[in-house]
Amino acid sequence: MSNKAKQLQALEQLRRAIQFFISSLTDEQAMEVATVYPKYEVGKSYKVGDRFTEGVNGVGDPQLYTVVTDHISQSDWHPSNSPSLYKAIGVVNGYDEWSQPTGAHDTYAKGDIVWYQEKLYISTVDGNAYAPGVVDGQWIIYEG
Repeated sequence: MSNKAKQLQALEQLRRAIQFFISSLTDEQAMEVATVYPKYEVGKSYKVGDRFTEGVNGVGDPQLYTVVTDHISQSDWHPSNSPSLYKAIGVVNGYDEWSQPTGAHDTYAKGDIVWYQEKLYISTVDGNAYAPGVVDGQWIIYEG
C-alpha cells in the first residue's frame, strides 16, 4: 500500500470515528462543533436522531437540525419549515441555547439572554457559569 493510500485510509477512519463520536453529543455539545456535521441533502434517507446543518442561524453560525421522523428528504420539505420532520437546535429567534461554560473566558455576563428548557432566561450576574435554576437569583425568566 502506498503512502498516499495509507494516508487516505487513515483519514477515512478518522472521519468515521468522528461520526461515531458526534452521534453521542448532547444538543449543547453539538452546537459547539456544528461545522463537523454534514450538510442537508435532498433525496437522502434520514433516521430519527440524525443531525445536519442547513443555512445559518440568527447569529451567523451554521444552523443545526435533528431529524424527528424517519423519511427521505424532498426539495419541498425544507428543514426550516417542516417541524414534523426536523427540529432546529440552538439559536432560536436570535438567542443562544444555554451551554455549560468551559472556563472563565466563556461564562455568561449580566444581561445575557439564553434559551433553557424551552424558556428564555436573563443572567443577573457577571461570570455566570451555572444553568438557570441551579443557583437562586443568578437567572430570571425573561419576558422581553
